[in-house]
Amino acid sequence: MIPKLPLDSPRWRDLDGLKVEELQVLLEQLASAAATGGGDAWRRTWTDLSGGLMDDGVVADGAYAALPHLVEAAAVLPPEQTVDFWVDLGFMVTADYRPPVPADLDAGFGAALRLAERAATRSLLGAGTPGQLCAQLVLACVALAGHHMGEVLWQYPDHQESGLLLSCPACGSDTEIPDFLVDSARPPLEAPLLPEAAQARQEGHPWGEVAAALREEALGEGWEPFLRVARDVAVRGVPPETPGQAVLCLVAGMVAVRGTPQRAAGELARRLMSLTGHFRCWDCERTWTIADGLAENPDGLAENADGALFPHPPARARTDSDGSAAGAESATSGRTSRAATRFRQEENAVVAADGTPWGWVSVFSDTVPGSSGGVDALAVVSHPDRPTLVAGGGGKGVVCLWDVTDGRLVHDPLPGHPDAVRSMTTLPLPDGRVLVASGGDSGKIAVWNPLTGQPVREPAGDCPGGVTAMCTAAVPDGRTLLVTATPRGAVRMWEPDSGECVGRLNPYGSPIRSVTAVPISADHTLIAASDTAGRVHVWDPAVDDPWDRGAAVQLSARALVEADHRVTAVEAVLAPDRTMLATADDLGVVMLWDPATGDPVGDGLPSSTGTAGPPLITAAAPHGGRTVLVTGTRHGHRLRVWEPETGAVRHIALDVSLTCLATAGADLIVGHDRGVLSLPLTGQ
Repeated sequence: MIPKLPLDSPRWRDLDGLKVEELQVLLEQLASAAATGGGDAWRRTWTDLSGGLMDDGVVADGAYAALPHLVEAAAVLPPEQTVDFWVDLGFMVTADYRPPVPADLDAGFGAALRLAERAATRSLLGAGTPGQLCAQLVLACVALAGHHMGEVLWQYPDHQESGLLLSCPACGSDTEIPDFLVDSARPPLEAPLLPEAAQARQEGHPWGEVAAALREEALGEGWEPFLRVARDVAVRGVPPETPGQAVLCLVAGMVAVRGTPQRAAGELARRLMSLTGHFRCWDCERTWTIADGLAENPDGLAENADGALFPHPPARARTDSDGSAAGAESATSGRTSRAATRFRQEENAVVAADGTPWGWVSVFSDTVPGSSGGVDALAVVSHPDRPTLVAGGGGKGVVCLWDVTDGRLVHDPLPGHPDAVRSMTTLPLPDGRVLVASGGDSGKIAVWNPLTGQPVREPAGDCPGGVTAMCTAAVPDGRTLLVTATPRGAVRMWEPDSGECVGRLNPYGSPIRSVTAVPISADHTLIAASDTAGRVHVWDPAVDDPWDRGAAVQLSARALVEADHRVTAVEAVLAPDRTMLATADDLGVVMLWDPATGDPVGDGLPSSTGTAGPPLITAAAPHGGRTVLVTGTRHGHRLRVWEPETGAVRHIALDVSLTCLATAGADLIVGHDRGVLSLPLTGQ
């Protein structure tokens, strides 16, 4: 029986670019293939629709409603026909951004994952697949079982690469091992052990036949202990607490047994098995398994040399003295190489590598008194003759306002959103008022008077996918407009007081990750945005036709290509003599651009150890007019403070997980997983 989708359910409106009728067609094609024992018509439909379920590592909200229906239909197909489907599903459950499963869908989605694990394991046992695809399939099975090593789907190096890049799960530092995978003919290390903590799954599991399939001779002489570990893991059913290195033994063993052709599969299996060793982080000196260096352990557990698990405290990066091999960084490619100055947080102080104090960390009051909460968006409110305030919001759905001088709450938390706050901006209006806008996961936009703590109006707007970025636009006719963007490509302009939508940008509809306002005169700003494909768009909000470029000049496409710069974040830089646009990518590279010409300015900031990942960026001018840019990585612990004029770079290692950044005068405001703190940008 073909399940009928609930077309009238509001859940289906969340499917990004997906037509529910096409989902129904796919279900009918899957049912037909199951009834006849074959047929490939469903594959093309699935390829087209899977792009709507996940786009560039972002899982659509509505995927949780759609996937249980698809899993049920695919699970009854012959195992050898669904290998690609289960691999795709493994990518989805380990994607970069996965929104929380809604409460009303949690039970159904959990049951679908259990069914998918069984069906994918049947495909693993029944299909003869090439080694590389077999590795992805068994890792998909591991991911569907709920183990974090499934994330290696995204991280495992290409078979032609010999080097390995690891990210320390403790401090985020990157460690490159150039020739790690050159020779895998012999076991390079001891086989891992399974600690007693790794208990068997109580509810039963589909891995028993996998244990039976593993053969000691599969990898050749010397690898028998690794295969015994692999069988032990399969017998237990891959519980989440199983060490990652032991799970990779299971993955490698199955690639050797099931992957074809046999010789190529055996070579790939030995490469996978090599990842079960240990590496010592150069920065924090913790010892981690290589496996967890590829896929971070979400439970915060390190593994010692015996394979036993032990908890570690919040990471504090240990810094090196200036000029060390680890600390040296060429600030800009066109200047003399300079050593990056390193600082670290010690309780409530920031100190240099030699212990010299730099300044004090000010911790802001809890978002809800007595209960710490993470902050995902910040805005700084500067008003003449009044104290500077910092507005912040996060997963609790409230907006908080703090006095930047002492970090105290100036109002009770303001409950304006039914869900998480994802973006904020400040709105300085022509009549002298300074308002604050906040955007939430539901697409609602709230506008606040920070002096009174009262909303200007009821939250308005309905932006599918949520409001992920916002900024303020000044147009020559005297208006100040609120600009909002969504990951589905809607970029709109709003009148702040009334909530009326007065214009649209982004005529191509590219999904947007970041926006910023770039002033080109006292009463005219341009809007710059980065999309999920790494492109930069510049629009002029003063023109009515979104296809009309107006005063907007696009960045040099040639310069972007030559730099291999896939932009993921943008920020306006107000230098003393001109305004520039800063762009950052997931490798940690930052470039500056002249918005008048679209050409790059200077040599930029190269990537550095521990800077890869979704970027955070903010700019200020605290040094008597000398501009600085501060960059970090979302969920990382490190900041880089860069002075483009001199090329100087300072590294600051904090004891928090970063979520957002802002500047208030000479202070850097840091939003993190437990709240907000500030620290000086200049020494005290």
